[in-house]
Amino acid sequence: MSTKHITHWIGGKPHTGTAERQGDVYDPAAGRVAGKVDLASPAEVDAAVAAAKAAFPGWRDTPLSRRVKILFRFRELLEAHKLELAELISAEHGKVVSDALGEVARGLEVVEFACGIPHLLKGGFSENVSSKVDAYSILQPLGVVAGITPFNFPAMVPMWMFPVAIACGNTFVLKPSEKDPSASVRIAELWAEAGLPDGVFNVLQGDKVAVDGLLEHPDVKAVSFVGSTPIAQYIYETAARTGKRVQALGGAKNHMVVLPDADLDLAADAAVSAGFGSAGERCMAISVLVAVEPVADELLEKIRERVARLKVGPGDDPESEMGPLVTREHRDKVASYLDSGVAQGATLAIDGRETEILGGGEDGFWLGPTVLDHVTPEMDAYRDEIFGPVLSVVRVASYDEAMKLIGDNPYGNGTAIFTNDGGAARRFQNEVEVGMVGINVPIPVPMAYYSFGGWKASLFGDSHAHGMEGVHFYTRTKAVTARWLDPSHGGVNLGFPTNG
Repeated sequence: MSTKHITHWIGGKPHTGTAERQGDVYDPAAGRVAGKVDLASPAEVDAAVAAAKAAFPGWRDTPLSRRVKILFRFRELLEAHKLELAELISAEHGKVVSDALGEVARGLEVVEFACGIPHLLKGGFSENVSSKVDAYSILQPLGVVAGITPFNFPAMVPMWMFPVAIACGNTFVLKPSEKDPSASVRIAELWAEAGLPDGVFNVLQGDKVAVDGLLEHPDVKAVSFVGSTPIAQYIYETAARTGKRVQALGGAKNHMVVLPDADLDLAADAAVSAGFGSAGERCMAISVLVAVEPVADELLEKIRERVARLKVGPGDDPESEMGPLVTREHRDKVASYLDSGVAQGATLAIDGRETEILGGGEDGFWLGPTVLDHVTPEMDAYRDEIFGPVLSVVRVASYDEAMKLIGDNPYGNGTAIFTNDGGAARRFQNEVEVGMVGINVPIPVPMAYYSFGGWKASLFGDSHAHGMEGVHFYTRTKAVTARWLDPSHGGVNLGFPTNG
């Protein structure tokens, strides 16, 4: 069976050079190599940045009305090709097509937000700050900016970055995950079809060589990143040391607190959906269910009933609700927490290794929904970001104990509380040290006109993604103070007559 070849997109077209190195792209459901992706050398990094740098002056000076027309065309093309993109994502990542369609839809929301850029880039104006002196501020783009994105959302996470960056007048170099690179190239083709000038959007395939090249390149002015906390910290420290603006979103250990007065059917639905959607490979997945007693046993039984009905299978099977994990190595690492959890005192309430796979799935990277009960904070399954379909149940005696658990955790990405008590919910949103909070909502990913990002070890840098924080990240403010001669001193003046 022939395999596809994925390469870079530089200066408005596919790269034609010969790659010194290539990586394997897998079909996770079949467990086989489905393609080869070129891995950038320093020369390709330089070429991508040079293309973006050459395109910047013209794009910066492109009128806002023209930029918006291109954005609207791009938005319509994304909408028209969303199923194609979803199928590309499903084939390389493993998530089911319906889940991938949802990913594209959430990315589209950021494109739609960016279409309002003429309003978002309005500065301020103060008249007569001194005698016949006016002062005003303007927002201007930075130049060449880069995005380094993870495998779990190969369309949505890049779209948290580049629509706003490009709308603000920057040029962009995207370094997607080498595990599922095809969606990024298709997006580049759609940008070109929408009329985006060559070099404004570039795709640089690769690994650490490409990442380090972008972090250290003197012509890259800002870097956005989403991934694990250790890498986010490395990105932040390396790029900041070279004088770049940095926005690095790290890992998570998201807790869902269920109070005794909660609707347990709603909570069970939420725990299963948020714990096992995308096979748990998302930074907003609920990985810790904090059951405030006496609800744990009843809630766990409701979760068992729902998991028993879930259908796990290939992403392109319409019956599948959850697909495989992205690679064999990752599947094996996630599965190792089942044994270590039991060895450290947890109870394996649901063993995902026993899940029946639609179509057999003998060679795929499969692990079904898994629940570890009686987990404690000392266990590896609690401390580590597992990034897979493993839900840890921690039993606590009170709201205060639940809050201490969340407060003591180094991560602060997302959290949720399930309760029918408005006072408890309001107290929770006020007290919890987490960047994104859900009240009876398990995955509180904000709409595009708000900003995405966590606290504590889930964020390095000062800016969250998209929304107005995204606009501020991709622009810098210039303050102007101006005095003009009064034309009333005489001479010809054909201007419109005014009173003064």
